[in-house]
Amino acid sequence: MDTYSGVLWIVGVLAAVLLIGAFRNRTEMIVNFVLRGVLGMLLIYFVNFFLSGRVPGMEIGYNPVTFAASGALGFPGVLMLYGIHLYMML
Repeated sequence: MDTYSGVLWIVGVLAAVLLIGAFRNRTEMIVNFVLRGVLGMLLIYFVNFFLSGRVPGMEIGYNPVTFAASGALGFPGVLMLYGIHLYMML
């Protein structure tokens, strides 16, 4: 076995180990995304409920874009959505 084939074997084994780790990490990442998305939608619901009588027109809608933003970014994503909505109202 020459040096080139030895390097290929090492790289192949490392790639296999990384792929196994990625598949295990992917389920955790998906569960984390969904959990943050659901909690973000709950936060949007309660903030909308709180703001409905105090600031008319400041409610954020429930749709896949808000779910994706809150799922990917968490609490800062929800704040970003309200910030964008406030900017659009000005």
